[in-house]
Amino acid sequence: MRTSVWPVVFVCLLLTSGLGLAGLVTATPHPETESNGLTENETATLWSRDADEYVNETVYRQRYGESRTPIQQLANGTDITFTRPPATAATWTRNDFGDLSAGSTQTSVYPDHASLTSGRFIDDAHATFFGVHPSTRGHLEAGETPLYVAPNGSVRGFVDYRVRIPAGHHSNRSSVTWSLVDDEISEVRLKSDGDVISRSTGTHTPLLAYHLDETWSTTLTLEADIDVRLEKTTTVSVGNRTQTEVAYRTETITVADSLDVEVYNLHAYAYDAAYPNGDTGIAIFQSRPWQGYTLTEDGDARVRGVWRFYTARDPRWDRLTQATATDETEIHSEAHPVYVHAYPSRIGPRADPIRDGPTIIDSWGRERTSPHSTLPDTVAVEVVDRAYTPTYGLAVRTAELDRDALRVTGIVRDSNATPITSSVGRGPDRELRESRLTADVVTQTNEQATVHIELQDTETGTPIDLTADERQVSLNGESGGGYITIADQRVRTNESGVAVVSIDQPGVYTARYHPGTWLVANPAYVSDTATVRWHPLGTLNGWIGLLIEVGWQFIPFVVTFYAGKQVLRFFGPRDDSERYP
Repeated sequence: MRTSVWPVVFVCLLLTSGLGLAGLVTATPHPETESNGLTENETATLWSRDADEYVNETVYRQRYGESRTPIQQLANGTDITFTRPPATAATWTRNDFGDLSAGSTQTSVYPDHASLTSGRFIDDAHATFFGVHPSTRGHLEAGETPLYVAPNGSVRGFVDYRVRIPAGHHSNRSSVTWSLVDDEISEVRLKSDGDVISRSTGTHTPLLAYHLDETWSTTLTLEADIDVRLEKTTTVSVGNRTQTEVAYRTETITVADSLDVEVYNLHAYAYDAAYPNGDTGIAIFQSRPWQGYTLTEDGDARVRGVWRFYTARDPRWDRLTQATATDETEIHSEAHPVYVHAYPSRIGPRADPIRDGPTIIDSWGRERTSPHSTLPDTVAVEVVDRAYTPTYGLAVRTAELDRDALRVTGIVRDSNATPITSSVGRGPDRELRESRLTADVVTQTNEQATVHIELQDTETGTPIDLTADERQVSLNGESGGGYITIADQRVRTNESGVAVVSIDQPGVYTARYHPGTWLVANPAYVSDTATVRWHPLGTLNGWIGLLIEVGWQFIPFVVTFYAGKQVLRFFGPRDDSERYP
């Protein structure tokens, strides 16, 4: 980024803090000036796919004779990302769809990715998906970029064709001419795995509402029937008589386009526990990527997972082909569908408020590789560049919780749900117990010390055996359970609640108990710490060794001092008794 951008970036960061913008990295503005139901600032945030060619405000005013808002300036030099799936993509697509125009009877207009079908009289026919909303394209990892669609939404499509009218012929005694009587798109249908779920009368730009039941994934098919009726007139001259025969020819073809989607039914499950000090532990799981959850009615206390969002147009609609019987011309498209994209961010999970809000204590999910390669080169966002955990589960500790206000938000716009929990109305699932950790130096030499660690249930005094925890499996499928750390070592107590550790460097050490997650451990405990100090001078042998070592170190100084004293005595001045015998 050029240095001239930085003042603008700083100002816009302040201005956009309340808009749900998550991060700011490099992009250019879209050339369209129409609003399509959006404000100027909202329109400026749409175009993450565009190349990064920042134009400073002075040059822009000279070139276009107008000024830009701070957000427009920022979007000219950066990509803007969001903490929640924005509505701007669907709003733009809905309004820009009105600019999509079909060709004439003998001209077909289609994007390059359209699947063209031709018959005897119908040519270059197609039905192509333009937009499905609400939806979000997920970037999970290389080779996996599903399109998540809401269970209830709408599909916009584009249907066009041209009519091929056969050429007539004439001779001395006969002639054949063809003319178009009628042509139409008789019906448009939307199917889910082959079953019709919505239909409409024929139109070049169909809009179909859909409802998908409890379906995990499906193939949506946009289908259209095109009918053509032509008149064939044959004239035959026999002597002085002319015979005319009129016949009609019809043709019906069906064109279709298919789209694989994941139906985003948000069903989350919550589990909670009570901490001894009155805090509450909340863990929420969802089997697909989700945005986060709120803990209070006002939404101030909330948790976000690893997912962030950006919006970008579908570049396949940038150019269209206009085809006739004799020519094909590439034209600029007046309509651009825009989609929301979700990606795992390097920022990672976050809890708000930052200082005195919830504390994230654990997250779960099958580890995935970075989806960096699935994002276009022109999209510069803070996507993870290494293996990551997609936070299908998030657990927090919080002092603020309104169980009735607990709401989960998905990665598809307007996907919200109240998590299913067995504890609603009757308190937490589990109460966490306090633990007591002690650490003492039991033996020591000049070289090392042995530390005796003991872990007990504070209330009952029962030893806590962490080797039993070791046999548990965590929600990530790895070995789980609690453990104790001290002096860069990880240990577990035995069935007597005891662990022994050797340390070989003097110092002050803190032993810390890291309990296993309360979702797995039973009983479950909270953390505790203990401090132990060790230095060789703490023993009699240590003092004797120190004195011996110091003595050896001082021998050269003693010898030097004695030798110097003797030299001075020999060469130095003498008193009168020694001078005159």
